[in-house]
Amino acid sequence: MSDDQRDNSQNPANKRAVNVTDLTPNEGILKGKKTDIQNPELWDFPMNYPLSIIGHEGQHESLLNEVKLILGSQFPDFDLASIEVKPSRTGRFHSARVNLYLTNANQVNALYASLDNAKTVRMVV
Repeated sequence: MSDDQRDNSQNPANKRAVNVTDLTPNEGILKGKKTDIQNPELWDFPMNYPLSIIGHEGQHESLLNEVKLILGSQFPDFDLASIEVKPSRTGRFHSARVNLYLTNANQVNALYASLDNAKTVRMVV
């Protein structure tokens, strides 16, 4: 891996998919719950954090309602009207796009834990 690639991999905004075969023996082991930040030193709080929450097929309205409940409870100052819901290219899936203002790692961990438990959420990017 070149120095440029290594530097980009340290920035949370430049995350890339990791192939299991690329990992050294202990590199793939999570240090906490799967929804916890694994490398807190790479996060620079406070920060604006764009997020796409992708729902299961046919869950457009349910996804929006569940995302509003989660964000409204965890970020009381967040403007729920700013959530953008967009269909995928084929129209099978919808994503809720938000831009959150995060001040600490606990917010990130709580948000990802809630989204992981949400029934309508397929994945978070």
